[in-house]
Amino acid sequence: MFGLSIVLDKIDYIILDALLQDGRASFSAIARETKLTDVAIKKRVESLKRRNIISGVSVDLNYKSLGYENPIFVQIRSELSKNKDIIKKLGNMDFVIELYQILGEYNLIAKLIVPSLETAEKFISQLGLIDGIIDLKTMVVLSESKKTTTLPSKTLQNKI
Repeated sequence: MFGLSIVLDKIDYIILDALLQDGRASFSAIARETKLTDVAIKKRVESLKRRNIISGVSVDLNYKSLGYENPIFVQIRSELSKNKDIIKKLGNMDFVIELYQILGEYNLIAKLIVPSLETAEKFISQLGLIDGIIDLKTMVVLSESKKTTTLPSKTLQNKI
């Protein structure tokens, strides 16, 4: 077996759906939907946090409204022996807001948010100078077609 199976019941999925729709949903609103008490919902949310199903609640920023360009994704091919150091360096860089190890021709992908394309050009040039980075491939997002923080609806409907 590759991983532990996490058991969630119908109520857990209703709670997750409500919080994914609105991270500030009150326990009492969720309680009305589930016909449980506020206290029972609070305990279930705490249990979901303890089991690392809910890792946090965050704000979804509109970077464009804040004066940033559309996101830029940078695929990075690096020397595997230097990956740990590269990940540490990239993780400490301000414009890198997400960083993933991936499989394929490139072994890292970084999501950047920059105030201008000129800044992006300079920043990406600096990335190429990091010891151990072999190659970079840059992709500038033209427009966002879909972004969701919910579970796949068919999966969720089957569980609720």
